[in-house]
Amino acid sequence: MDKLRITGGRPLEGEVRVSGAKNAALPILCAALLSAKPLRLSNVPRLMDVSTMAKLLGQMGVTLERGRHDEMSLSGENLLDPTASYELVKTMRASVLVLGPLLARCGRA
Repeated sequence: MDKLRITGGRPLEGEVRVSGAKNAALPILCAALLSAKPLRLSNVPRLMDVSTMAKLLGQMGVTLERGRHDEMSLSGENLLDPTASYELVKTMRASVLVLGPLLARCGRA
């Protein structure tokens, strides 16, 4: 096991930036399907699963915009089709997260 040993007799000071968690971001991204109102998120990690979920939501009609500093804006105002593309769904287990919001808003998924 790796260790970090600090010597010198002085207290540690400073700041550490905590990055966003993929497993928290994915369900929150799916929340954009629940409402026609815009959703603005911050601290969204830049990972493949997040990009894949964004593509999946985009194919359904959610407009997405990736900003600086890990920010993302989503709007489900123009939700077109509650059908998920198999080509995207097969690459990510978390794609099942869209089912609940789609059923709630569209009555089908």
